[in-house]
Amino acid sequence: MTVNLKSFTEKLNAIGTGTLYGEDFFLTWEKSVAELEAVFTVADALRALREGNASARIFDSGLGISLFRDNSTRTRFSFASACNLLGLTVQDLDEGKSQIAHGETVRETANMVSFMAEAIGIRDDMYIGKGNTYMHAVSDALKEGYEAGILQQRPTLVNLQCDIDHPTQSMADLAHVIHTYGGVENLKGKKVAMTWAYSPSYGKPLSVPQGVIGLFTRYGMDVSLAYPEGYEVMDGVVGVAEKNAAETGGTFSVTHSMDEAFEGADIVYPKSWAPYAAMEKRTELYGAGDFDGIDKLEKELLAQNANYVDWECTEERMRRTNGGKAMYLHCLPADITGVSCEKGEVAASVFDRYRTSLYKEASYKPYIIAAMIFLSKVKDPAAKLKELAAGAKLRAAL
Repeated sequence: MTVNLKSFTEKLNAIGTGTLYGEDFFLTWEKSVAELEAVFTVADALRALREGNASARIFDSGLGISLFRDNSTRTRFSFASACNLLGLTVQDLDEGKSQIAHGETVRETANMVSFMAEAIGIRDDMYIGKGNTYMHAVSDALKEGYEAGILQQRPTLVNLQCDIDHPTQSMADLAHVIHTYGGVENLKGKKVAMTWAYSPSYGKPLSVPQGVIGLFTRYGMDVSLAYPEGYEVMDGVVGVAEKNAAETGGTFSVTHSMDEAFEGADIVYPKSWAPYAAMEKRTELYGAGDFDGIDKLEKELLAQNANYVDWECTEERMRRTNGGKAMYLHCLPADITGVSCEKGEVAASVFDRYRTSLYKEASYKPYIIAAMIFLSKVKDPAAKLKELAAGAKLRAAL
């Protein structure tokens, strides 16, 4: 059988793949627009193979190692799906069952789990100044192990969410937007409302809103970041968004009014997050082992959140958007008023109306992760895609 991937291979040859080969994926703003476009293109090509019931396996053995230091459903299964799609077996690294609990160093662990590993996905998002730093420590250890001849191959590290960015999520979100609007060329000028929303929990990471403002501003969109005073995100990421907007002809603004952000918006993304200053304090308390202090902080933040229960994505606010028909995005799970909690981020009627679209949004993540691994492992991705298409093997008998 043959799957037609000509449009994807031609696009890859036209835009190139930059320096993705042999590299890890940490933050979207560390990659060029062409490199991001290569990820989107390969993700679409891999999806076309899957939809054509054709195998996309580029490995016939090897491990994909996952390390989740926070709870996960979508990202955990997306990483496993991506690895399986490419021919890797997934092994989850449970730190509580490893020698890490006995003081094994990052350098040693990274090498010991990687003798036959091709990819490592890490989620470490709860502590400011820790997650991205830890990922780089693992990456450096892998490089040293490979260069010393300990490892026969250098595993690709994929950031599955850190304290700064959630690149696989924001790129899946944007892939959904691109397909909805019929191409990346149609994004310029679209108004995006990335807004805080009320949640009855206190410790949600900042990396989703930071990932969105750090990525969507790369495409000439008018991005508005809305939150109650005191719920700031990292200054450095705000600086990235401002720089991106200036370079692409879009805009980036900050408002403390949810209504203002929703007014005329084409895309809304109401999502709770914890204040940056509070997350810094939380990190310090954990580092000091001050669990009484953590309990006190949690109560303070829950009380602070309760002052803003009206920050909810309601039918009334949705009517303020462009034609009352804005795209509604969320990384899931959403806090749904009257369903998963008494008061939450979004009204049940709004969520139910967008449920199918939200699930489609989530469906892009496995392909985005697979594309990141593919482009790091394959020197000539266009040629490899042609090879997969020309000699396509049935994935399964249907």
